[in-house]
Amino acid sequence: MSKKIKLNIVGMSCVNCSNAIEKATKKIEGVADSRVSFTTNTGEFEVDSENLKNQIIQKIEKLGFEVATDYEDLQLKKQKALKALRIKLISAFFLMLAVMILHMFIKHSFINSFLQFVLTTIIVFYCGKSFFVHAYGSLKNRNYDMNVLIALGVGSAYLYSSFVFLFPHLVDSKFNYVYFESAAMIVFFILLGKYLEENSKAKANDYIKSLLNLAPKTATLLNSDGTTKDILVENLNIGDIVVVKSGTNIPCDGVVVSGGAEVDTSALTGEFLPVYKKFGDSVNAGFLNTNGFINIEVTKANHETMIARITKLLSEASAKKMPVARLADKVANIFVPIVVAIAILTFITWVVFGNAYYGVMTSISVLVISCPCALGLAVPISIVCAISNLAKNGVLVRNPEVLEILRDTKNVFFDKTGTLTNGKISVYTTNLDNQNLKEVAEVEMLSEHLISKAIVKYAEDKNINLDNYKGEYENIVGMGIKSDNLLIGSEAFLIKNNVSIDEKQKNEYLKFLKNGLGTVLVAKDSKYLGYIVLEDTIRKSAKESIQKLNIEEKNTIMLTGDNENIAKYISKELGIKKVYSGVLPEEKFNIIKEHKNSGKTIFVGDGINDVLSLKEADCGIAMNSGTDIAKSTGDILLINNDLSGVIKLIKISERTMNTIKQNLFWAFIYNIICIPIAAGILYPINGTLLEPHFAALAMSFSSVTVVLNSLRLKFYKV
Repeated sequence: MSKKIKLNIVGMSCVNCSNAIEKATKKIEGVADSRVSFTTNTGEFEVDSENLKNQIIQKIEKLGFEVATDYEDLQLKKQKALKALRIKLISAFFLMLAVMILHMFIKHSFINSFLQFVLTTIIVFYCGKSFFVHAYGSLKNRNYDMNVLIALGVGSAYLYSSFVFLFPHLVDSKFNYVYFESAAMIVFFILLGKYLEENSKAKANDYIKSLLNLAPKTATLLNSDGTTKDILVENLNIGDIVVVKSGTNIPCDGVVVSGGAEVDTSALTGEFLPVYKKFGDSVNAGFLNTNGFINIEVTKANHETMIARITKLLSEASAKKMPVARLADKVANIFVPIVVAIAILTFITWVVFGNAYYGVMTSISVLVISCPCALGLAVPISIVCAISNLAKNGVLVRNPEVLEILRDTKNVFFDKTGTLTNGKISVYTTNLDNQNLKEVAEVEMLSEHLISKAIVKYAEDKNINLDNYKGEYENIVGMGIKSDNLLIGSEAFLIKNNVSIDEKQKNEYLKFLKNGLGTVLVAKDSKYLGYIVLEDTIRKSAKESIQKLNIEEKNTIMLTGDNENIAKYISKELGIKKVYSGVLPEEKFNIIKEHKNSGKTIFVGDGINDVLSLKEADCGIAMNSGTDIAKSTGDILLINNDLSGVIKLIKISERTMNTIKQNLFWAFIYNIICIPIAAGILYPINGTLLEPHFAALAMSFSSVTVVLNSLRLKFYKV
């Protein structure tokens, strides 16, 4: 059975670096597959044995990259790498400035050329060292990436100039010209572009950092003797009781066991107003106690909290590649050998026409301007920004591949209970007076049934004081409850116990049944007393979301195992176009399978019975309030259970694909236009030649343009 090894990798400069790692690690015997993400600095390796982990790490390090032990170590190493990159960028700037001054404003002499040689050597082999290290590793694994182009461009400019400086008598006087300033500028501009990319990429992942910072590092533990002590959150155990005072963040996922507090849940759920949490209510790490005092029993280990799960899923989602991303990767990898061939052809052409010096300059320009940074960044940066935006809106993307198909959605299926409705039974109305309701609720207090709890809560909400019932009590499964003088249950239960119900009384509760509501009938001393009407309340966001989907001309369809009356009532209330009622999980699966033939299909569900449908649909969306298996099956998770997330998902999907297409278009157009110019196509027309340092500037500009265009997704509002 294959196993998966996940590693955090530092030092990748572009998507071709991740491709190089993928190719190299796949060659290791026992590694079935490898997926490496440049954007999230992560790698996932499918292996026969975990013993291969050290071999994989050694292979990665030989390519010139680092491996971090965990997310925090990764962040520290990334910060360290970014700081080192900033130092090299600043060093390259001042050294380049000095070279430019020597080249342009000081009379050419041996000393001048010597100083340029020394300064440029520092720039190339200190500031630009990583380009050569990664290029060597790539060539060793027969992978032709961006670093190969940079190394060729910088190396050829530097070596040509060094040769002219060191052996001037071997070079014709008309070609006796040092080229150090171009090599220096190439390194500087590429470092500038790389720094801006790395900085932007770090900002695109800020949501993960902010999530990790939501939960405090320490917690106040309540000991069995009533004393408290501060401990690290990672040392909390399930069952521990923690104290959370007003103004502090909750350190764990758990249940309130005493006290009450107004809790700000907006960081994770997006709810605007604080929510009052009392005994029995669930809370999550990262929630802020704005007013009150509560004790919480820990129910989840630190690595299983909602924040930890979201962080993990965000990282995993960003690490996966969409089909369009894989296509871009392939194009970028094929692109490099073609560019090298063009550079060689350019040099040969200029030599044939009698100008070897121009041949050197133009071929270097071709190599520099063709670096496929923009092409490699076009997809991953867009995806990271889109995922970050959706996460802030309560929509967690587990499988980013669905972003590519969501904009073409035609059918949107919804489960009913727990999806369109809250999945909680509550009392809608009753014709019982307060005294009779009190007696019924006191009997129901002895039962753990959901209906019993709903009736008790309804009575308590009406401020009816309930006493403990001490009489005879019998819970008849599937029928109702029988006490000393009360019968509480279905119509069949009352009739079976010789309670007569006349036509007028029957019509009173039948009107509720026809509208899809449930009823509990009550008899006292063998005489019909009245009814209690039950409902599963519709989610606040359901109606507006369905209306917007209908406006967008999507087919809204409800699949439910409930009876036809309830299904029709809910669909009428929400404006759903089509309903399938009384369907089993397998039938839901087949219905979705059939509709997939007519267009892309979304299914939104929450239960175990929805798992098949979530898997079969082109995009499965799970409610966060649903079962664990449903949440793990869905491609998307609605963190705050807000169905408007479906609309946001489709809208941002459309925007993301448009942005990716724009990025790819400009990346390709940029190369189509610039490569011929770099090769010297304009020279016969107007004498224009693009020198290598201007080529480096143009290449960096294209990469920054792609990053900035993608970052718009992060701030896009639906």
